Amino acid sequence: MDNFELMQSRHSVRSYLDKAIESGKVEFLKNEIEKANAEGGLHMQLVLNEPHAFDSFMARYGKFSGVRNYIALVGKKGAGAQEKLGYYGERVVLAAQSAGLNTCWVGMTYKKIGKAFELGKGEKIYGVIALGYGKTQGTAHAGKKPSDVCDPEGKPEWFMRGVQAALLAPHGSQQAGLQVFIERRRQCRGIYESRLLPQYGSGYRKIPFRTRRGTEVRLGGKVTGRQTAVYTTHTAEK
Repeated sequence: MDNFELMQSRHSVRSYLDKAIESGKVEFLKNEIEKANAEGGLHMQLVLNEPHAFDSFMARYGKFSGVRNYIALVGKKGAGAQEKLGYYGERVVLAAQSAGLNTCWVGMTYKKIGKAFELGKGEKIYGVIALGYGKTQGTAHAGKKPSDVCDPEGKPEWFMRGVQAALLAPHGSQQAGLQVFIERRRQCRGIYESRLLPQYGSGYRKIPFRTRRGTEVRLGGKVTGRQTAVYTTHTAEK
């Protein structure tokens, strides 16, 4: 499956089976994380068999259960880190989906277990991604249609496909201010308003606009490629 098909099949899952992730899939995920870290200058880490991060009132309040594996979203302190983690973290999420695993982005309803991951100088953990075999495959939620966030008339196929995929991104319920439009002949721009992890949102919404030919991605500003360029602005941030 390509990224668009993976996005269509993936839904957030909060309840997991007591089933270990096979060694082959562990190595696959580690390789994907290593590549993402090298490209993005990040320090994401795969944490296995660690039940304490989700053994709290907040986790139970958030309806998490059985979570023993997760990806620690670690990066440098400062502007732009969450956007990078959103982009590269979503790449790993889609890789996990391709391997038959389920995931859920988590920003607050977990405990930081210091011994479970490493923090280098000037780094911090921004969140985690729960990971494993879900009790279900999750549920699709009603959301906006492409025509709600852009003017579809006369738009090229690559643009409308990207808009459709952007609406499938995590935290889809927080799309109140998402608008996508073409600024120039081969450029588009997304304005994303959300008070729930807004910078992650701008990161993982850049993935859909990667062309099949390959796209050079420059985070924190423009995303440029052979056919498209995506520029994302946070209008909700103060």
